[in-house]
Order: sequence, then C-alpha cells, then structure tokens
Amino acid sequence: MSSLNALQILLVDDNQHMRAITAAILQSAGIRKIREVADGGAALDALREQVFDVAIVDFNMFPLDGVEFTRLVRNSPDSANPYLPIIMMTGHSEKSRVQEARDAGVTEFVVKPITAKAILERLNAVIFKPRPFVKTDGYFGPDRRRTQSKNFRGPFRRSTDSRDTVQSADETAA
Repeated sequence: MSSLNALQILLVDDNQHMRAITAAILQSAGIRKIREVADGGAALDALREQVFDVAIVDFNMFPLDGVEFTRLVRNSPDSANPYLPIIMMTGHSEKSRVQEARDAGVTEFVVKPITAKAILERLNAVIFKPRPFVKTDGYFGPDRRRTQSKNFRGPFRRSTDSRDTVQSADETAA
C-alpha cells in the first residue's frame, strides 16, 4: 500500500464523524494528503484550487449532493478535471441509488458502514485498474460495463442494435 502515499484525496461528506473515520482508513494505508470538505459546493471550489487524484464523496449532502457534484465534475464546461476518479459512499444501497450514481458518472460505489477493505479495494481499482471513459449524447464518464466481450466485432454492442445494421457494417468492412 505504500504506493498510495503520493495520492491527493478530496474527501467530501457533511458528517464530520464519517470524514474522520474515512480519513483514518486512508491514513492507515499511508495516504497523508487528504483535504476534507463538507459538501459538493465546497468540493467544487477545492477542485479549482488544487489537483486531486481521487474524490471520495457522500451521496446525501446539502446543498449540493454527491450525484450533482459528480454530474458537474463530468459535464460542466469549466470542470477542473472531468476524468477525476470519484468513489461514492452511501448508507442507501437501493438499486435506484446505485444506478443514479452510476449514470451521473461515479467511478466506484461503496456502501456504509464502510470498511477499510471496501474503501481500499475501490481506491486500488480506480488507481491501478482505471476504466476507459465513454462519451455519448446522454452520458460522460467511466465505461459502465464491467466486462468486455471477447467476441465483439464492429461498433455495435447493445441487444437493441439492428442485425441489418450490424450486417451492413460487416459487409462494409469486407
């Protein structure tokens, strides 16, 4: 874990106790450069002032929550770093919450109560196994697919893609 000591972490949670617990976990892994802020607005200000390697953000905060913070980081024209790895923490693990965070562009997701193992696994994933970013009309962020098909051929990946379109793309390539 000593390779993590150079990381600069932005820790965003409106609960001071949760920030203290998370910071202690990060410090136990050798991370010393941790900036703590209490909401998404303060986090956006911090991103304008300093370069961070990872943001760890809470889902529920007021006035600017973690999902809206993520959307602004990913899509705002004046974003300091739209490619910033963002780990979302939440006490609410309902599928709709996970999907909302994913669709906003969150890189990884961890459910509270957090554990050192969970936080460090997510941190290792975003640092050592970064996912490529995808830009479509309705989404910008890390590729949401966890697996890549070994049999993939051509530009079409979804079951809704027309077979005729796939066929004509194959014919064009031939």
